[in-house]
Amino acid sequence: MSDVVVLGKQRVRMAIDSAMTVLSVILMGGTLLFPSDKVHQVLGMVLLVLWGVHTVLNRRWYGSLFRGSYPPYRIMQVVVNLGILLCAVVLMASGMLMAWFMPVTVGMEFARTAHLLSSYWYYLFMSAHLGMHVGLIFRRMTQGRTARAKNSVWVWRVIVLLVCAYGVYAFVVRGIAGYLFLRQPFFFLDVARGYVLFAVDYLAILVLFAALSHYLGKWLLTRAHSSDALLHSAQ
Repeated sequence: MSDVVVLGKQRVRMAIDSAMTVLSVILMGGTLLFPSDKVHQVLGMVLLVLWGVHTVLNRRWYGSLFRGSYPPYRIMQVVVNLGILLCAVVLMASGMLMAWFMPVTVGMEFARTAHLLSSYWYYLFMSAHLGMHVGLIFRRMTQGRTARAKNSVWVWRVIVLLVCAYGVYAFVVRGIAGYLFLRQPFFFLDVARGYVLFAVDYLAILVLFAALSHYLGKWLLTRAHSSDALLHSAQ
């Protein structure tokens, strides 16, 4: 396979992942961000289509689930990816039940609760998924660039640290734990704080969990490599 084809596939994947991230942040605002519930439902269908394309592009990963060993990092990867899969299925099923074109009225309360719960877990799993791939994304962005541009990683780390600190604040203020554990049974949007601040808060929460996932993954990989080195030195 030529470098041009590989680069093209990488750009397609990045474009899809970027679109999915933007749509996820928008959809976390529920139906209150739009003049009609139909807009939220249509955007949700678009997100699920993109998720399906993303899954097809990465289908080899699913085929490898029953092969090889399972060190801690791979277990983490499987939990995150299967968590996304489960949440996406629940989102799709509950969303279809609530769609304007479905003549269904039974079980609507359960569908709303399931949709709210799965949407927040999906958001966190998606954030963790991005964190596990941020190193690869950064390498693609800096490929072929100068050493000075690559050294700017320290600037980005400081920025990410500050965003994560704000993400902790946003997580508490927005009551995310209440949604995750069903202590908050319906979505509440503080209109007084504005839509822009809503997007900023949820992006900061995304960065927070992506960073936690990224550094946890790095620690697990470093620990695994250290164990392998000790094992080889003892032989």
